[in-house]
Amino acid sequence: RQTLMSAAGQLRAWRQTIIKDKAVFHTLNLFNYDVTHRCLIAEGWCARSRTEEIQMALREANELSAESVPSILRVMPTTSTPPTYFRTNKFTAAYQMIVDAYGMASYREINPAPFAMVTFPFLFAVMFGDIGHGFIALLASSAMCINERKLAKAGLGEIFEMFFYGRYIILLMSIFSIFTGFLYNDIFSKSMHLFHAGWEWPKQDGLIEAQQLDRVYPIGLDPTWHGSENSLVFTNSLKMKMSILLGVAHMSFAVVLNIPNHIHFKRRNFIWAEVVPQLLFLWSLFGYLSWAILYKWSIDWFEEDANGNKLHHNPPGLLNMLIYMFLSPGNVAKDSELYPGQAFVQTVLLLLAFVCVPWMLCAKPYLLYKEHQKTKGAGYQAVGAADDDDDEDGAVGQPSNGGAQGDGGGHGHGEEFELGEVIIHQIIHVIEYCLGCISNTASYLRLWALSLAHAQLSEVLWSMTMAGVLPMGGIFGTIAIFAMFSVWLVLTVLILCLMEGLSACLHSLRLAWIESGSKHYEAGGYAWTPLKLREEE
Repeated sequence: RQTLMSAAGQLRAWRQTIIKDKAVFHTLNLFNYDVTHRCLIAEGWCARSRTEEIQMALREANELSAESVPSILRVMPTTSTPPTYFRTNKFTAAYQMIVDAYGMASYREINPAPFAMVTFPFLFAVMFGDIGHGFIALLASSAMCINERKLAKAGLGEIFEMFFYGRYIILLMSIFSIFTGFLYNDIFSKSMHLFHAGWEWPKQDGLIEAQQLDRVYPIGLDPTWHGSENSLVFTNSLKMKMSILLGVAHMSFAVVLNIPNHIHFKRRNFIWAEVVPQLLFLWSLFGYLSWAILYKWSIDWFEEDANGNKLHHNPPGLLNMLIYMFLSPGNVAKDSELYPGQAFVQTVLLLLAFVCVPWMLCAKPYLLYKEHQKTKGAGYQAVGAADDDDDEDGAVGQPSNGGAQGDGGGHGHGEEFELGEVIIHQIIHVIEYCLGCISNTASYLRLWALSLAHAQLSEVLWSMTMAGVLPMGGIFGTIAIFAMFSVWLVLTVLILCLMEGLSACLHSLRLAWIESGSKHYEAGGYAWTPLKLREEE
């Protein structure tokens, strides 16, 4: 029994030692044995910035083993595609995992993770905008960040481990949610009167119409709208148009991210052959719609009659404007005209959008064909040359063409050029992009839908719990308020913070992957997986 008890105390250390030994021997079995020189030869990838550290480790190993033959590290040129490696820390690791779940970046391709650190929590906050709910999430995430060392050592369980791993994501999402909550002027379905409102309610019986004052609420939604009969109509229109503006801006930024990739991989001609027509197509249709939204907001649609009374003039609908822009180009009814010369502008923009389609179809295959003819005329078809460019974390021996890229359509190293395959690939890509501009723009309406649903669900929860017991007085009323407050708080945390938060997180993940990532992220690489003994401990 004493022997077993002694062995039980060392089982953990033995297990770690065995796992390390198995990992080391498995890696050593990948080496080549040189019979002549009686040495082991290993080929692998390493970061350029770590080569000196590897040489020092080899010297230390020689000294500890008292070997007379030194170990040699040599950088070898290669035409193989290097793996991809990004340095991360405890703050950026979760965002990098979100991007890597979509696909691993090609070697030296621009990494979308730094941009996702801003866009992902912000899009979440647009759907989750509430000061109170954001503050609850801020308290939870701050507690996990402050006590991260203690929580990292404790057994948290599978579900809580996911929340703990994404604690910094939740932290930023809560901060952005508080910010958008101020813009929506919404805290637990109630508004705040932080400044003087721009409207006032006259004292009268029956249906009361608010009177506009000569001032504007400094930030966010005017609290006068809260509780009015047409509040839902107003916020519905505001958030729907706001989601279109954010969607067009987000997709435009994603298309622009192709430019540094094309510049780095020496594909500068693809900028005018692909990126420029894509931006023109997007902005001639949905960029024009975004401009029309801003223009419509800037116009005062009240006009005075002969007696000096202000009459509301119904502005034209932007959805019908966009539909009839395709159905009857060049024709705009007088009563639905938004600005003078609208018919001519819409005709020019529509023609520009149609011109961009053959531009995208023909320009890129033509450039690839000319490149193939130039290479063929030089007497060879494909060349793999070493790139001696030095970078911080680049792999040793990287190819000069930037690795495997998805823009060649079968035109790469060791692959035969087929013009028909390139044209078919480009046709599919153009159709996908043109249809995607429509479907992706409509997909951003989820920002409007979930934001509206979150606000309405919060208001319904308050009216069904606290609103009924607050007017009650006496001891019974006090007890009822405390009891109902507990119910309201539990339902707020479980339904509005956890369930609604997870729903908004999934929708923002969809926008980051599909609507944004599909516009620029090639994700044709593979991850660098070195031997890490610390992960086995």
